[in-house]
Amino acid sequence: MPVSRYIKRALLLLLLLAFVWLLWLFGHILFWKWFNPSETSFMSIRLEELREKNPKAELKHQWVPYERISVHLKRAVIAAEDDKFVDHEGFDWEGIQKAIEKNQKKGKAVAGGSTISQQLAKNLLLSPSRSYWRKANEAVITIMIELSWDKRRILEVYLNSVEWGNGVFGAEAAARHYFNVPAAQLSAAQAARIAVMLPNPRKFEKSYSARLTAHAARVQSRMQYSEVP
Repeated sequence: MPVSRYIKRALLLLLLLAFVWLLWLFGHILFWKWFNPSETSFMSIRLEELREKNPKAELKHQWVPYERISVHLKRAVIAAEDDKFVDHEGFDWEGIQKAIEKNQKKGKAVAGGSTISQQLAKNLLLSPSRSYWRKANEAVITIMIELSWDKRRILEVYLNSVEWGNGVFGAEAAARHYFNVPAAQLSAAQAARIAVMLPNPRKFEKSYSARLTAHAARVQSRMQYSEVP
């Protein structure tokens, strides 16, 4: 058999595998449009890490509907993470460009520019690893989410599944872990305080610096301008 035929068959096989992979991803996204995910990829990874030290370890996580999450937290997270959330279609190109420029100036990765939709895509189905392959998958999943869900559903799933500390996932668990109140009762100051933890929650859980406190104050001052779905 000519070599060219082997190459053609290999390419067809790769295309078929890619198509199956996309169908698998899209099937999950469509399912989660109506049904709440019981566990995300990040949750599974963190639980495995915790059980390496303690086989009986469990995650702190409790799903609550959108209406039972404080509007202060919704505003705070948008103000801190993605102030164009309701307007963009998954990607904040201006924010990405600013992040690239900032990283080039610092000579290392200090800013991400990821939207809430992109973060959700990563949390649901991918891993914390940094690679071009993961970013490509993240982009594909982000497009699927934006095409299939409305902004309200995106924010609801994000707030219920995002990591907020070591083994702490979702708004309800975070509110009870840090302030001993349900997510519905978070004040503006409390919401801002935990919203600024999102870039590195396990680090900030251990050390909440004066710099982070100042950032929380800035976020709180901007929250009134945050548009929520």
